[in-house]
Amino acid sequence: MTDLAAIDTPAVLIDIDRVETNLARVQAYADQHGLALRPHIKTHKLPIFAHRAIALGAVGITVQKLGEAEIMVQAGITDIFLPYNIVGDEKLARLRVLNDTATLAVTADSATIVAGLSATFATAEKPLRVLVECDTGMGRCGVQSPAQAVTLAEQIATAPGLVFDGVMTYPAAGGVEANAAWLTAVRDALIAAGLPPRIISNGGTPDLWRAHEVTAATEHRPGTYIYLDRFQVSKNVGSVADCALTVLATVVSRPTENRAIIDAGSKSLTSDTLGLVGFGFIPTYPEAVITSLSEEHGTIDLTNCSTKPAIGDKLRIIPNHACVVSNLFDTVNLISGDQLVERVSVAARGRVD
Repeated sequence: MTDLAAIDTPAVLIDIDRVETNLARVQAYADQHGLALRPHIKTHKLPIFAHRAIALGAVGITVQKLGEAEIMVQAGITDIFLPYNIVGDEKLARLRVLNDTATLAVTADSATIVAGLSATFATAEKPLRVLVECDTGMGRCGVQSPAQAVTLAEQIATAPGLVFDGVMTYPAAGGVEANAAWLTAVRDALIAAGLPPRIISNGGTPDLWRAHEVTAATEHRPGTYIYLDRFQVSKNVGSVADCALTVLATVVSRPTENRAIIDAGSKSLTSDTLGLVGFGFIPTYPEAVITSLSEEHGTIDLTNCSTKPAIGDKLRIIPNHACVVSNLFDTVNLISGDQLVERVSVAARGRVD
């Protein structure tokens, strides 16, 4: 094994021991509360971790785009949920191919989406499973009321080539009570309409430890829990010591006493702030603030630091948002302790199609 000091920067380090702990802890929680776990792979984009989650008890995986699904099917994963409105002939054709080789489900939030799916699958030997996406407070995609969900479910159930399989949501962080009430209402409305949902899929990591309070849900789809990040720490999902992904950067300039420049900018750390101050957290210099990013440089304010890094020092940074970082690097370095175990390609990197 190679010492971390030999890794060139900027680079992504993934602590495999912390990954294993995070995966096992959340699987145990889901098992305890009778929730199926369907992890979202957009955080890591690595088949090895998708397989590991399934080995620990996950029922399958969630992907966000067709490209991610194609990579995971190629890697031998066959139970996939793709909660996205699929639009356009080219994408619909790819979806049909995927459905022939995997246990697949998608979402729809309008009659237009349902019509496109049905036109593609009406002649298919294998029907497509479709869930109604519900906006329970996030304000993104989704039907706006339980009544609309019932109407769309009826359209799916009668559309050639489609099977109505349930409902899903990606809720607003902090909106557990509203989300729970919404999903209970839509479940009851669907049952009353003679369309009992087989699956009620809830999601998100920020309120993960309250997932059992959403009693109508049958499954949960966390993503960032595998790595955690600075934002999830701020939401008390885990601690800094639980964060498995760090960006390794080198100090390349000290133009003033209180300023350090690193070789990691927005192309390495992401410009997401998510309401936090600065662009990451440096555990070895907790008082430091990463105040700004250009494409290839990061500026660190060292004013409140009692000790300060020198040119050539390497810093491990916990990013604000780990999911974006995974899509910025071709490879990541799997580490255990202070040793490099393996360097692996990010298989689904760039698959945003």
